[in-house]
Amino acid sequence: MQYSSELIQTMRQALETVMASVPSHQSVFGLKAAVAEYILKAAAHGQTSYDGLVASASDQIQAIVSMLT
Repeated sequence: MQYSSELIQTMRQALETVMASVPSHQSVFGLKAAVAEYILKAAAHGQTSYDGLVASASDQIQAIVSMLT
């Protein structure tokens, strides 16, 4: 799937915002890649707003951390 440069920038900003909110004790190996993958999937399903991407990825942090540990 191709994304516009604006959407790519929005996804990058959302990823950085979500990662900045993760407490250090939850920052496990592979977390950033897994969150990025979740953001890509959300965008592929039509979620293209910054706030929407941040909210949906933030809601999944616990599940992602559990999956990776």
